[in-house]
Amino acid sequence: MDLLQTYGFMLIVFAAVVGFFMAWGIGANDVANAMGTSVGSKALTIKQAIIIAMIFEFAGAYLAGGEVTSTIRKGIIDTAPFVPLPEYLVLGMISALMAAGTWLAVASYLGWPVSTTHSIVGAIIGFAVVAIGVEAVSWGKVGGIVGSWIVTPALSGILAYFIFVSAQKLIFDTDEPLKNAKRYVPVYMGLAGFILSLVTIKKGLKHVVKSGDLSISNTEAYIYAALVAVVIALIGKFFISRVKIDPAADKEMHYNNVEKIFAILMVVTACCMAFAHGSNDVANAIGPLAAVVNVIQNDGEIAKKAELAWWILPLGGLGIVAGLALFGHRVMATIGKGITHLTPSRGFAAELAAASTVVIASGAGLPISTTQTLVGAVLGVGLARGIAALNLGVVRNIVVSWVVTLPVGAGLAIIFFLMLKAILL
Repeated sequence: MDLLQTYGFMLIVFAAVVGFFMAWGIGANDVANAMGTSVGSKALTIKQAIIIAMIFEFAGAYLAGGEVTSTIRKGIIDTAPFVPLPEYLVLGMISALMAAGTWLAVASYLGWPVSTTHSIVGAIIGFAVVAIGVEAVSWGKVGGIVGSWIVTPALSGILAYFIFVSAQKLIFDTDEPLKNAKRYVPVYMGLAGFILSLVTIKKGLKHVVKSGDLSISNTEAYIYAALVAVVIALIGKFFISRVKIDPAADKEMHYNNVEKIFAILMVVTACCMAFAHGSNDVANAIGPLAAVVNVIQNDGEIAKKAELAWWILPLGGLGIVAGLALFGHRVMATIGKGITHLTPSRGFAAELAAASTVVIASGAGLPISTTQTLVGAVLGVGLARGIAALNLGVVRNIVVSWVVTLPVGAGLAIIFFLMLKAILL
């Protein structure tokens, strides 16, 4: 307790710095991963992707990140054993942010798309075991995370495979691909609008509405998403009908026009995914930071939920944007070009499958990683063209990076925690 009373302000400042570092890592890795399909398929340039992500990630984090956040991410540890030792929780959360931020920086440098959620969860487990013991960890939650390594990419991969194959059968493998694109792409646009509206309502805007003492039921969410889907499909049909066609163009030229239509659609999906991602994953950085600030400002009292200080959410949003702009190009290259060759139609199939998986997993209460969801979807699109279409060396490196993320996060957190404990206690 003496530590918190004597050095409380300095600890908050230090926690803010490492919280920004962690948010920077999320931007460099997770957000870059979300934008990689758009860049790799050439629907967007890297500069355009960064501008879209800067606007929509920050908007999602700031507008829909939530006024109240769970201070202990995903309920991964029990706070009861920390009640007589609040300084352990403060130093542990700072250590967790340092560890996860460090691992994300290393992985981003190597171009590995790893899970930011698993990084911070592994780090929290690490310091909790050292500070209190194994009984402080909810091991059932850990088992669910390990299971998600297989379930999440498999589910998104299967969905992406069928979406891509359906586009091939209905549009590309026909005698008149452009005519069929005019017929079926508005349907895909409506489907994308429905899924991404649902993601945004259930994982993003829900927080904003809650703050106004309103709530959206599941039925209402589906109705609103369906209405958005119909509007988007009609708007898409209008614009597609205005596309000028050269009747004498050969089939290859028609393919190019079809891909241009999908490229416009990918801009929309990229904006929506960035908003939903910003509203959800910024909690990985601000959750532990909010816990530190709350414990110190309440003289060592530990609450399960804490009101966010006004400056924490913008700090996380700024960190994400800075990480993406300064260091995101390496992970973008892996997702967009390294795994398989993407075109706008393939990138669209991957993004729609990833968004669908997020909705399904959220509804079922499964712990998921947006990184693993998107990588699985890109793999599914690649497999639809045969195993030779995949760069298996890149896939192997990605799988290894996923498996080591949890133990590396835990190991680094233990080292940082023991260092801080030796210096300050």
